[in-house]
Amino acid sequence: MPGLEDNYEWIRIEIDAGVAWATVDNPPINLITLPLFAELMHLGQAVAADDAIRVLVLRSANPEFFLAHFDVEAILGFSIETEAVRSPDNPFHQMCECFRLMDKATVAQIEGRVGGGGSELAAAFDMRFGVVGQTVINQMEVPVGILPGGGGTQRLPRMLGRGRALEVILGGIDLDAETAERWGYLNRALPAEEIGGFVDNLARRMAAFPPEALRLAKRAVNAAEGPLAQGLIEEDYLFQTLLRTPEAPKAMKRFLELGGQTRQGELRVAELSGELAKKGWD
Repeated sequence: MPGLEDNYEWIRIEIDAGVAWATVDNPPINLITLPLFAELMHLGQAVAADDAIRVLVLRSANPEFFLAHFDVEAILGFSIETEAVRSPDNPFHQMCECFRLMDKATVAQIEGRVGGGGSELAAAFDMRFGVVGQTVINQMEVPVGILPGGGGTQRLPRMLGRGRALEVILGGIDLDAETAERWGYLNRALPAEEIGGFVDNLARRMAAFPPEALRLAKRAVNAAEGPLAQGLIEEDYLFQTLLRTPEAPKAMKRFLELGGQTRQGELRVAELSGELAKKGWD
């Protein structure tokens, strides 16, 4: 398995200050071919195993296409000689779950079109940011006689609601950035000249906070997908766990030193948190 230090053919990797930027470059449309799919799987496994990485940003070298969809010609080559079976071993599902469950923040910077399996992969990321007038989401499977098989029928209803998910899936429509933001697919739809700086600042900000807090906070949020009572128990356990780390008391004391719990400090608490991020926790 290639590590993050190895060369990928279709993905460029840059690492700085705990952030890994992975830029997909598979001209002309960033089609998810089998070789690119293999590299995305390896990317997820390598990032998950690298303790120095706290945030992953996936983006595209092509401003028109984030990821088009899975290669239809490859799908036509899938074996259909035996009966369909129910199985937990779908490799595309496993890849998406790797990005969803890894103890890193995962961010999709979607500046162009994203469709089919590309959209299903993006939906598994923790956050998605798009561009006003450029980002377009499309699930094109039903029009070509299949259905979203990379998690789309399960993630989109949870993200958009059942009716809107069915509009996207059954209608094969183009979902523009503004609507995608309003419906909850995108965290934000930003002007083209702002998205790079916004995502860069957010990624660096998250990576600069106490690393164990980042990891366990994501784990606690993931627990919200189960029953509430179980999620509350998990949250309490992870909160107690963090209190026992060396970084937590240091960060809390520094918060008070910078003006936390004062009127002026609380009026600028997000900015104050950014000052905490400059501390460094390695």
